[in-house]
Amino acid sequence: MPQTRTRNFCIIAHIDHGKTTLSDRLLEFTGTIQKREAQDQLLDAMDLERERGITIKAHPIAMNYTAKDGVTYKLNLMDTPGHVDFAYEVSRSLAACEGALLIVDAAQGVEAQTVANVHLAMKQGLTLIPVINKIDLPNSDLPSVKRQLEEILAIPADEALLASAKAGIGIEEILEAVVARIPHPKGHPTHKMRALVFDSTFDTYRGVVVYVRVVDGSIKAGDPVKLMATNGSYEVKEVGLFKPQQPKFFAQPMLNAGDVGYVIANIKTTSEVKVGDTLTNGRTPAEQPLPGFQVVQPMVFSGIYPINTADFEHLKMAMGKLQLNDSSFVFQAESSVALGFGFRCGFLGLLHMEIIQERLRREYDMDIIATYPSVIYEIEKTNGEVLYVDNPEFMPDPSVIFEIREPIVKCFIMVPNEYISPLMQLIMDKRGMLDHTETLDARRVMLTTILPLNEILVDFNDKIKSITRGYGSMDYEHAGHRADKLVKLDILVNGEPVDAFSSIVHRDKAEARGRILAAKLKEVIPTQLYQVAIQAAIGGKVVARENVSAMRKNVTAKCYGGDISRKRKLLEKQKEGKKRMKAIGRVNIPQEAFIEVLKAN
Repeated sequence: MPQTRTRNFCIIAHIDHGKTTLSDRLLEFTGTIQKREAQDQLLDAMDLERERGITIKAHPIAMNYTAKDGVTYKLNLMDTPGHVDFAYEVSRSLAACEGALLIVDAAQGVEAQTVANVHLAMKQGLTLIPVINKIDLPNSDLPSVKRQLEEILAIPADEALLASAKAGIGIEEILEAVVARIPHPKGHPTHKMRALVFDSTFDTYRGVVVYVRVVDGSIKAGDPVKLMATNGSYEVKEVGLFKPQQPKFFAQPMLNAGDVGYVIANIKTTSEVKVGDTLTNGRTPAEQPLPGFQVVQPMVFSGIYPINTADFEHLKMAMGKLQLNDSSFVFQAESSVALGFGFRCGFLGLLHMEIIQERLRREYDMDIIATYPSVIYEIEKTNGEVLYVDNPEFMPDPSVIFEIREPIVKCFIMVPNEYISPLMQLIMDKRGMLDHTETLDARRVMLTTILPLNEILVDFNDKIKSITRGYGSMDYEHAGHRADKLVKLDILVNGEPVDAFSSIVHRDKAEARGRILAAKLKEVIPTQLYQVAIQAAIGGKVVARENVSAMRKNVTAKCYGGDISRKRKLLEKQKEGKKRMKAIGRVNIPQEAFIEVLKAN
């Protein structure tokens, strides 16, 4: 099909604004899937995606649509992830398009991630078509949403289309707008071949399937190709388009400029293919790669250990298979005195971490325990050397540390006016500072704050939701590093440090955290024949202590009457025995203790 009759577009929205439901309706309306094959969230392949109602992987699809003027157009739709953890993948999917449908919920209005995704789309120079979805809801507020479009996003409200993806209202108008408003691809069919890699997946039988948008030239089976960032050379085995049904891949003789499709070459692992890379011809390579490529770095680290140490090899194999389908997940082997052998894993963010752990449990039936998530700290030593530490175990001695810098994020929080006060308190508790506030409309404000990434990892989003009764939303972007008073908090059991409980915390919060951990451990460590001291220490200074009382055997039970010195002698003998036992004794910490303490975190 000629370029002038091709349209490449994606759908961007905040989580749960009806993006995947709308793509289902578009597929049905264009006849790409039959009614009997239809199912909800058709483009979400994983059970996890269906359960949580989120999109984790981008899912491209090709549709044919005959417009009202009688001309048939080829529409390439890219269903992109909506979560902030996958922002780079979203930006590459946007780079593969000329336009985007911007979905806004008629009841909830413009949210934090709507703003973030619009900025990403505008940066790529895309044509935006605003769609106000869920207009059939009884609590929809169209005048307010239209006003928000104009005031927050600077998009004329009269351009907005009204639709309800669930009820199938306005679907034809959306398709007509896509054909009329979104420009056709501007690639040069005769130039040297360049294709943008926006995703990849692993097929057990055919190796890596690379998802590409051909920008210039054309590509066919048998062509030698080269990836410009990694410099790997391969031979193309098959090219084609995407279908919604199984098998998903529909082979074609050739992909031309402007097409979105897949390329199968002799690539063995997805780590060879980087999202955002440029695929070019091996014989006549292009001089310049396509702009915007960057290597995705993991931001959050956590240790994952098998609960049964015999499962180590199974876990290693399961992680290897997961990495084949997700090149942004990294891991390396590590061992812990307390937890045995396991892996130090790097993730894009907390949602990414949750998904990987859930997939290990479900798809590979692994019993795992994960340590408290941490971030990468920059540590500058007194001799000027800079270390990057993601595990408290590798922290150098405090005497040689000049300063510790932690990663910080710029966080955009949208909340109703009445919740500003408790939210400001939350931001201060998390060591954040308010940069500025913007009044969005009569009911809502946007707070721009600077927060340490370490503080927002676990419960920040949940707390925003509970404070604002579900009306608040947040989005964040990385904003470099900042020096602060950070220390390593060690937990000592019977004078022995337990590496699994070590953490890097702010000095002001160290004592409170030490007390919480010591109190929790007191509950779960079994009673010994001697008193066990649980201490939280910063360097050589103990900041919190709890004692597990000794079991007491009544050695004086056999003394009935007689002199008190006889009883005293027996008690002194018992005391000596306990002291000797304590000197050589070792406290075995049960597995449940680790799980309980990680829950307490």
